[in-house]
Amino acid sequence: MYCPCRLCSDVFFNFAGTDNGEALPESIPSAPGTLPHFIEEPDDAYIIKSNPIALRCKARPAMQIFFKCNGEWVHQNEHVSEESLDESSGLKVREVFINVTRQQVEDFHGPEDYWCQCVAWSHLGTSKSRKASVRIAYLRKNFEQDPQGREVPIEGMIVLHCRPPEGVPAAEVEWLKNEEPIDSEQDENIDTRADHNLIIRQARLSDSGNYTCMAANIVAKRRSLSATVVVYVNGGWSSWTEWSACNVRCGRGWQKRSRTCTNPAPLNGGAFCEGMSVQKITCTSLCPVDGSWEVWSEWSVCSPECEHLRIRECTAPPPRNGGKFCEGLSQESENCTDGLCILDKKPLHEIKPQSIENASDIALYSGLGAAVVAVAVLVIGVTLYRRSQSDYGVDVIDSSALTGGFQTFNFKTVRQGNSLLLNSAMQPDLTVSRTYSGPICLQDPLDKELMTESSLFNPLSDIKVKVQSSFMVSLGVSERAEYHGKSHSGTFPHGNNRSFSTMHPRNKTPYIQNLSSLPTRTELRTTGVFGHLGGRLVMPNTGVSLLIPHGAIPEENSWEIYMSINQGEPSLQSDGSEVLLSPEVTCGPPDMIVTTPFALTIPHCADVSSEHWNIHLKKRTQQGKWEEVMSVEDESTSCYCLLDPFACHVLLDSFGTYALTGEPITDCAVKQLKVAVFGCMSCNSLDYNLRVYCVDNTPCAFQEVVSDERHQGGQLLEEPKLLHFKGNTFSLQISVLDIPPFLWRIKPFTACQEVPFSRVWSSNRQPLHCAFSLERYTPTTTQLSCKICIRQLKGHEQILQVQTSILESERETITFIAQEDSTFPAQTGPKAFKIPYSIRQRICATFDTPNAKGKDWQMLAQKNSINRNLSYFATQSSPSAVILNLWEARHQHDGDLDSLACALEEIGRTHTKLSNITESQLDEADFNYSRQNGL
Repeated sequence: MYCPCRLCSDVFFNFAGTDNGEALPESIPSAPGTLPHFIEEPDDAYIIKSNPIALRCKARPAMQIFFKCNGEWVHQNEHVSEESLDESSGLKVREVFINVTRQQVEDFHGPEDYWCQCVAWSHLGTSKSRKASVRIAYLRKNFEQDPQGREVPIEGMIVLHCRPPEGVPAAEVEWLKNEEPIDSEQDENIDTRADHNLIIRQARLSDSGNYTCMAANIVAKRRSLSATVVVYVNGGWSSWTEWSACNVRCGRGWQKRSRTCTNPAPLNGGAFCEGMSVQKITCTSLCPVDGSWEVWSEWSVCSPECEHLRIRECTAPPPRNGGKFCEGLSQESENCTDGLCILDKKPLHEIKPQSIENASDIALYSGLGAAVVAVAVLVIGVTLYRRSQSDYGVDVIDSSALTGGFQTFNFKTVRQGNSLLLNSAMQPDLTVSRTYSGPICLQDPLDKELMTESSLFNPLSDIKVKVQSSFMVSLGVSERAEYHGKSHSGTFPHGNNRSFSTMHPRNKTPYIQNLSSLPTRTELRTTGVFGHLGGRLVMPNTGVSLLIPHGAIPEENSWEIYMSINQGEPSLQSDGSEVLLSPEVTCGPPDMIVTTPFALTIPHCADVSSEHWNIHLKKRTQQGKWEEVMSVEDESTSCYCLLDPFACHVLLDSFGTYALTGEPITDCAVKQLKVAVFGCMSCNSLDYNLRVYCVDNTPCAFQEVVSDERHQGGQLLEEPKLLHFKGNTFSLQISVLDIPPFLWRIKPFTACQEVPFSRVWSSNRQPLHCAFSLERYTPTTTQLSCKICIRQLKGHEQILQVQTSILESERETITFIAQEDSTFPAQTGPKAFKIPYSIRQRICATFDTPNAKGKDWQMLAQKNSINRNLSYFATQSSPSAVILNLWEARHQHDGDLDSLACALEEIGRTHTKLSNITESQLDEADFNYSRQNGL
């Protein structure tokens, strides 16, 4: 029996099943009914990892539904169809879905994204659904911009920028503070809506912390580097106190008032208050004046009682300002008739005769005179006795020695117990004599104070001073100015007998000491046993490493490979303007032969951001001479040198001793120095020392300083900073600033110190070190806050902020060395390499063969930025393997496999051999490597 519907269905399936590329009919013959209506249309979807996604479509009434993707019909065998009946309308409902795989999306190359839509058929005609796009979801690892730490004043604005990694779909950003999510809706002071940035309108002390930007999409989550925000408070003066009372009861004196830097107190490295904490003014107090009698008046007229009077007044001067009133009587009376008058009605013979009174007065005056003579005789006798017992001279220090600043002066030891001479309690020591003279750099007024028993540079204790009599100076008898002192054990450097040479006034060179006199090690050494699988040899905390590739050592053989760093005097002596930029690194044994070049990483201190250096790689011969291997900028077929900002990676085929040297082409050539300040953990005296180091910016150079300071009990007071030192022949100045007044003072001649250019430019292995000697006024002062300024004249400047508590036995200290190297010096086998051996083999098999389109090892080198000298790789049996070895050496600490995966994905789209090397596999390899090595 013939059925039209069956015919239409057969025609439809014949079209859908063909592989000739012809399009399916847009409609079929008309029949009674309605057009299909889509109940569910396909939605946009993302493919996560390698999991396929399903696209669904539902319509009624529908005889058939098929998907069309990218303009082509999907084969009917890939459809899964279900049919049901709509109970409300009685119409047929058909639901169809298909799976879309990652391979299908990757193979599509078109101007737009991969898309699919449904086409539904009914008796009346066809209907089309919306187009649903299918994209591969991913999220890169590296942020396009990480937030940067900042130091801001309180109530200042904080803006932390964050640009999340590239991803599909776009990543959502969330901010964390100290690992806790930030809710901007709960805090009106914080805004996180502005282009993923974090804005704090007014910084508070509570806003200090570590901030992290978290990016996430449906694939993964990524964390940015943490940014440390420090909200500091500059110190502010409190109100002045009331003026004190005048310090003298009478006459001209002074009164003072004070204020403290507590409104607010400096916090988190904030600046100390500027200005004086104490003010003084003169004052005058009125002196009390005791009263004094005027002369007696004339006697009055004789009275009927036979008496006359005389008076006097206390007005010469009268008592003033609390002075005492005159003592004695203000009037006198006596008989005015020479005894001829009866007194008190008594007869004259009963009155005492006047001659008797006169006799008693004479006796009194005679006694007083005898007493005065006796006292005078006693005083003269005592004076003569003391002079006969005295055997010291009246020696005083010449005033010129106190005010001259640079004049030499002598002090003479005296008998113990003589309180009239300087420092009488000191014991004489005439066996040791050292001479010091000459200025250093006087910029601080305190530098002009007299230098007595305090040392010029710590330590010079137990100083005996000799005073030269001014009388001897006037006679022209003068000795050389000298200090007598003894060195104590335990002073810095430990166990070192410091020798001090005379510094002449014309020589402005300060006292700068190299640590050459310390008992230093001659070399730093590490070893490991390696076989056919290869491995990595690392010198911890030095930046020096050695990568032995897989297959470099023949099978069934193993070698004990060693690596060392010369810590003594450099054997490479610079000629002319040539400068040693790296440590001397030795690797061996020298008779070992490798079949594949190994990679040696050496740190350097040159600023290679600009073309101002001519850098060479040199090797020491068996005769001890140094010869040039290659210039970094030149191409060579025997050696490859990759120069990074802080290290140089060299591919070599023979072991030996290597070093980097640089010849400055212009005065703009910059050598990077690391500057750091150390102090003592505790201090039992009033003296305190700050030691400032300027060393080449290589981890091994600073590690040597750290080791010496740890041996001496030193403490790092501030995070080390980089100083860009130009080759412009200008010297280096180091000075101490902002010492808190009335709490600390810097000892004479040490406020500013200057180092010649040649000393810094060619210092190489010897750490440059200078000391500043401070003194507390009282033992109760436990806090020290000041700044160390290190600057090159007409060059770069760095400020080290010192803020420490000198009496705390335990305190949080700044980490000496960041653990950037592996904790395992020797790593062998697969765990030493980031790229798994199976993936490495597939990469080499793909890229070693030359490709007409250029998608071979040359593009692999180009995408990884190591294509400067392609002629070197062309001489290797497997160029891709050597390129991957160099990549391994370069990305030992900071690299992951994400960048390599992107390069492979971009280069290998047309390579079927790379189809199984997915980014997820490389991510897993990166995770395993980090876990094995504790990164």
